Amino acid sequence: MAAGDGVHVSTEQLVALEARARDLSFVQKARSHQQLAGRMQSAMRGRGLIFEELRDYLPGDDIRSIDWRVTARSTRPVVRVYSEEKERPALIIVDQRINMFFGSRRSMKSVTAAEAAMLCAWRILGSGDRVGGFVFGEGATSEVKPHRSRNAVIAFAEKVARQNASLRADSKNEPDPQALDKVLSAVANIAHHDHLVVIVSDFDGHTATTRDILLRLSSRNDVICLLVYDPFLLELPTSGDIVVSGGGPQAELALRTASVRSSIDAFARNRGRELRAWQTELGLPMLPISAAEETAPQLRRLLEQSAWRQRRR
Repeated sequence: MAAGDGVHVSTEQLVALEARARDLSFVQKARSHQQLAGRMQSAMRGRGLIFEELRDYLPGDDIRSIDWRVTARSTRPVVRVYSEEKERPALIIVDQRINMFFGSRRSMKSVTAAEAAMLCAWRILGSGDRVGGFVFGEGATSEVKPHRSRNAVIAFAEKVARQNASLRADSKNEPDPQALDKVLSAVANIAHHDHLVVIVSDFDGHTATTRDILLRLSSRNDVICLLVYDPFLLELPTSGDIVVSGGGPQAELALRTASVRSSIDAFARNRGRELRAWQTELGLPMLPISAAEETAPQLRRLLEQSAWRQRRR
């Protein structure tokens, strides 16, 4: 991809995403740890603000919750159940490592990650919740404490844009294979309970430790993972060679050779299946975002689909 649009993103571009975030839906219909929301509905039951369901009376239920009209019609005691609305601070983690500096169409994964993170940040702020987060790259991590203010989101956008602008193919920074686990550990030390945690990354370098940290986070918080990917590895050309580099040594891949294409394809698909399996194993959404498509429509569609599945569990 040539230098220009889609290679780097500016603070102004990230701030301008505020208008596009307004129609994103973060509806919570089930237990709070299972679905992303802006103004979260808690799993606690009580005389809350939002009616949730009618169900049969159970021993121990407050008799004040009995719906006498429905009870009279059904000839059995029926109670009204309410969900209590609860504010939750949000932490957004944005991956801006050198592995994100790749794109075959439209934009680099790093730009798509920045856009997705800021769309979430603006929507969460618009819901009235506090928002902050971490931006991490090679050897550098920036933090913004959760605040309920537009200035805080703009400060977060500035840190994302600064890390994004530092990405170069000839970067001399040594990749840290533990960078992802380190930033997730820092988040786990802050988000002890009742936080909303959004992780925007390609999850390069994930390990069993990554899974364990996510499991710990999701047991007491609402966690959603936005898995940023580029479709190039899933749609390899059948001719020509390419040279790849992680900022250091280079390697030439002979894509005209069927065995090479087959090995790369198997690696990409197995990695994708492994990460998506976390959605079932850990009970958290793992939503794929393509760097080859516009970010906002994808995020809107994925959140709506996730909410649809959740309501029907």
